[in-house]
Amino acid sequence: MRVRINGTERDVPEAITLLHLLQERGLDPRMVVVEYNFEIIPRERYGEITLREGDNLEIVQMVAGG
Repeated sequence: MRVRINGTERDVPEAITLLHLLQERGLDPRMVVVEYNFEIIPRERYGEITLREGDNLEIVQMVAGG
């Protein structure tokens, strides 16, 4: 199945949740903000959202610095 992640078309497994996608990509769900189909998603909902063909995701990773 194809979805758009940060502007790039990507193949992802069928019926994958947002949480599993983040984990599969090596991202800590506590350290990212996800916009799903143009809506910011609260972290506690990452496991509830199952991706579908054509979905649009923007994933922004938090970086600590000084």
